[in-house]
Amino acid sequence: MKVVQNIAELIGDTPLVKLNRLNPSDGADVYIKLEFYNPSKSVKDRAAFQMILEAEKEGLLKEGSTIIEPTSGNTGIGLAMNAAARGYRSILVMPDTMTQERINLLKAYGAEVVLTPGDEKMPGAIEKAKELTKEIPNSFMPMQFENDANPNAHRKTTALEIIDAMEQIGKPLSAFVATAGTGGTITGTGEVLKDHYPDIQVHVVEPAGSPVLSGGKPGKHKLVGTSPGFVPDTLNTEVYDKIHKIEDEQAYDIARRMAREEGILVGPSSGAACYAAIEVAKTLSPDDVVVCIACDTGERYLSSDLFRF
Repeated sequence: MKVVQNIAELIGDTPLVKLNRLNPSDGADVYIKLEFYNPSKSVKDRAAFQMILEAEKEGLLKEGSTIIEPTSGNTGIGLAMNAAARGYRSILVMPDTMTQERINLLKAYGAEVVLTPGDEKMPGAIEKAKELTKEIPNSFMPMQFENDANPNAHRKTTALEIIDAMEQIGKPLSAFVATAGTGGTITGTGEVLKDHYPDIQVHVVEPAGSPVLSGGKPGKHKLVGTSPGFVPDTLNTEVYDKIHKIEDEQAYDIARRMAREEGILVGPSSGAACYAAIEVAKTLSPDDVVVCIACDTGERYLSSDLFRF
């Protein structure tokens, strides 16, 4: 049995699980990295912890500090969890289009939640968070869209975990697939994987309804946590080789099928990434491996139309 001294010690070291029924047998193997094995159930635990840790080292966070951050939900939940464990007050600002599960989770961790108009998307939440940071003394805004500690978390952990896992699998890693919100996951992981595997192809996934990375205009979509409506500073646009524009219903269909056919319950952005990963696998041989990030759990979307029956 694993024994730890604080909840942060459980962040990372998440498993890779092979898709056995959804993926065609004549293509590459697809392995899903289940980031909902992190303690607050998403990939954002990694960035949240790293941003807090580096802020403490730099003296930006100290006893009595307040953490304020704009978030689509998962980063805020990770920050709220880490703030609770380390004794900080947390205020999270998010568009009012977020699911009730996310809002309730933030409050359960003791965070204060400030909602902004949904039509203002993440830029509206960012502006409100900046206002609060100016108003509240001894406050710190991690700025996940600009903070290099965000992708650094994945350089230090996620990428190395995948490299270790590939040694167990015994096949070459040919492709890595992830969505991009802040871009921290695909940037940090992709950079290290490209250094280690010179021939790897990195694929980024964005919603077809808001194809900002492809040069299109921001728009409405249901892939929560992706495409904030701008290209973040934390996204290295040179790290990916191909952009996949995924429709909401394509992502929803795969997310639902993953639960029913693989027993893996994921959210819509994970469905989008897995859809793209399966498409990539079709272009490769059975000797190849595609790794895809499942960034959070489907339990966070049970009140949404993803799992409305």
